Amino acid sequence: MAEPVESVPPGTDSDSVPSFDLITMGRIGVDLYPLQSGVPLARVETFGKFLGGSAANVAVAAARLGRASAVITRTGDDPFGAYLHEALKEFGVDDRWVTPVAAYPTPVTFCEIFPPDDFPLYFYRRPKAPDLEIHTGELDLAAVRAARIFWITGTGLSEDPSRSATLAALAHRAKSGTTVFDLDWRPMFWRHPNEARPHYAEALRHATVAVGNLDECEIATGVREPEACAEALLAAGVELAVVKQGPKGVLAVHRDGSRAEVPPVPVEVVNGLGAGDAFGGALCHGLLSGWDLTRTMRYANAAGALVASRLACSSAMPTPAEVDGLLVRDTA
Repeated sequence: MAEPVESVPPGTDSDSVPSFDLITMGRIGVDLYPLQSGVPLARVETFGKFLGGSAANVAVAAARLGRASAVITRTGDDPFGAYLHEALKEFGVDDRWVTPVAAYPTPVTFCEIFPPDDFPLYFYRRPKAPDLEIHTGELDLAAVRAARIFWITGTGLSEDPSRSATLAALAHRAKSGTTVFDLDWRPMFWRHPNEARPHYAEALRHATVAVGNLDECEIATGVREPEACAEALLAAGVELAVVKQGPKGVLAVHRDGSRAEVPPVPVEVVNGLGAGDAFGGALCHGLLSGWDLTRTMRYANAAGALVASRLACSSAMPTPAEVDGLLVRDTA
């Protein structure tokens, strides 16, 4: 594993290139979550409003753990877009690369909450989501290359111009530092599953870490058994494959031969949405800290479990003290 990297304030390098622990690129939106659990959406009367979207949530999760993070994305030029800027700043995430798109509204996502394992999502991202209007010419490629970790998602590959911009950012980064591909398979954003695989394969060539559940790994590799998924991801070009197995925990396999298989941390599930993003932010924290695979996966599992035990996503992201506390209780 890498040597630990100290978190530094952005924009402190000698060439005035913004330097972040983590830059994410991809989806953002407003989550409207029912304040009544176990009630069908048609009968819900009150909702909570939260910052959402996988790329934004991962940046928030890392910021909660003390990392300097930023997100590259786009919102509508509307009140919900203004809200997302405010929320990012409140969470300590740099929003300099979050720009408005006048033509499209800020996306809204609703969910239903049926614990412990049923949380349907309803995405309102038509005619097109602004975060799919990221253009290559607008990217700060120097900052992308300088970031200690650069994180991209499968959603960003679903449509141009964001697909081309994402692949251009990956190519420019050229595997400098740690480059994470969150497989993030959302079938409603693609016309057909077969359409995704060539773009996933291209992104994997430029990534050093791949993270996904079994469904996502199958889209990326064509195989589903966890060990086979990990081997296929390594063969596709990454150095570390992280395969999330739901109730069986997480499998992590590194090209250097090190590996870890860690069970989940038991909690009473309130809302499983966002747990994967908390896992992602904590994974980044562990990689930046130079921890071994087992410690990193245990920490990421605990962060995800904490969010699963809470209603929201972004505002539920845990602090280091909360993650450490859960790990102590889990081993007691």
